[in-house]
Amino acid sequence: MENQFTNGADMSSQRSLLRALGWTDGELKKPIVGIICAQSEIIPGHMHLDMIARAAADGVIAAGGKPVIVPSIGVCDGIAMGHAGMRYSLPSREIIADSAEILIRAHAFQAAVFIGNCDKIIPGMLMAAARVNVPSVFVSGGPMLAGRVRKKKTSLSTMFEEVGAYNAGIIGAEELKNYECNACPTCGSCSGMFTANSLNCLCEALGMALPGNGTLPMVYSQRLALAKEAGAAVMNLLKNSIRPRDILTKEAFENAETVDMAIGASTNTVLHLLAVASEAGVEGVSLDIMNEISEKTPNICRLAPAGEHYIEELHEAGGISAVMKELYDAGLLNGDVITVGGKPLKEVIKHAKNLDEEIIRPVSNPYSAQGGLTVLKGNLAPMGAVVKKSAVDAGMLKHSGPARCFDSEEDAMQAISSGKINKGDVVVIRYEGPKGGPGMREMLTPTSAIVGAGLGADVALITDGRFSGATRGAAIGHVCPEAAAGGIIGIVQDGDIIEIDIPACKLDLKVPEEEISTRLANFTPKVKPADGYLARYRESVTSASEGAVFKKF
Repeated sequence: MENQFTNGADMSSQRSLLRALGWTDGELKKPIVGIICAQSEIIPGHMHLDMIARAAADGVIAAGGKPVIVPSIGVCDGIAMGHAGMRYSLPSREIIADSAEILIRAHAFQAAVFIGNCDKIIPGMLMAAARVNVPSVFVSGGPMLAGRVRKKKTSLSTMFEEVGAYNAGIIGAEELKNYECNACPTCGSCSGMFTANSLNCLCEALGMALPGNGTLPMVYSQRLALAKEAGAAVMNLLKNSIRPRDILTKEAFENAETVDMAIGASTNTVLHLLAVASEAGVEGVSLDIMNEISEKTPNICRLAPAGEHYIEELHEAGGISAVMKELYDAGLLNGDVITVGGKPLKEVIKHAKNLDEEIIRPVSNPYSAQGGLTVLKGNLAPMGAVVKKSAVDAGMLKHSGPARCFDSEEDAMQAISSGKINKGDVVVIRYEGPKGGPGMREMLTPTSAIVGAGLGADVALITDGRFSGATRGAAIGHVCPEAAAGGIIGIVQDGDIIEIDIPACKLDLKVPEEEISTRLANFTPKVKPADGYLARYRESVTSASEGAVFKKF
């Protein structure tokens, strides 16, 4: 397992530079392991990832490797929300993947430990791991603890909804400040089953992380022990030549989709699993299989924003291992897939126990018989759209109402905040897709404003943009084709009736086909101004139905 710089006169120059870093003769003979760390002082989930990285490095050293800690960028979706900065969130995923590839290959790292926590960082790192295919382990920074306001647990989604309540005149400025100061009380990824926690949980289901990765709170010292174990695990993978593409098989993705449905994860997981599968060269992972998996997978966890429980409670109940044990015992998971622990999944979870059947319901007593996510199709979304079914009010699972059309999130927010949206309306926000934004912004601000104004059980929202995992309500995103690509969402007019039938997986514009054809024939999509990286991103990005990955050249 010696690195390629160890021997020979030809590598003397390279070794001289490593000696400039203070490396000893002994270190020069060890396998070099990159610790790809996204620590920063702007993301609450990343503020002490340097401690996690150092612990992982200690694990590598103890197992005989030479760790080197290198950086990764990251965007905090919550801070970027509601303004132009959100256009950079999804595009940052590709930069993260590319930069990790560059660091690993340029410096001949023989293995890698990936340390991130939040929304686009983890999927970008997964894409890089699949692409470079050196032995890799993931260890996240962990979730923050739930906040508390007058004994009620809160999170970032609560905060956004209280802003909506304030704008609607339901609460005052003092009450809003109280939530602001208490909704996010610790470091860590936001405390519900939002995108960051969803992806960290799915790393366990994919086999790319050790048990506890998704649910062990960031403020617990046990998180440091987990990082040390991850460092040791990557050395074992290197010794046995087990690489990401050995782990990221079609069966592993099916397991991840099954867990995704069972825990009611974020709609963003759809984009990211498609993107990682593309990098891993795994065929057959598509929108079409998601409804098939959802049909046979019960929703057994309902965490915030869909329910009243938080990620720390899922951890106390047995974590993702306990969820997977419930699913495996019901014949819903493939237990033979390999994991980063070097064992098959069935061995990893065989001693897991469900310690709270209200947090993790038995398969025989689920919250619902079908999974938490649903892919909708119809004339309005012939290539698909996605909704978090588990977070939709029962009365809105079927809805028909008049369209209220907006060509940007800002225009929609102005209408919602000024009370111009009525019960029964279907808010349509377009030109927010991967190309149209460009950047496919999250729509947490308008969905939270709708809920905060007391309209969550009466108003639907559809968009070619996407949603935060913190979104709840009849919020349908990823409408494909998007408006900027000539999709039918671009020719919807105010007053057109839109019919939503989530149980039937349907999303239709109730306008005669002849009229739709006429409108399309006279339709020229808008092109929003963009420069720099976003202009280049728009030219390279594919449809959300393909994971919004870059075109393969």
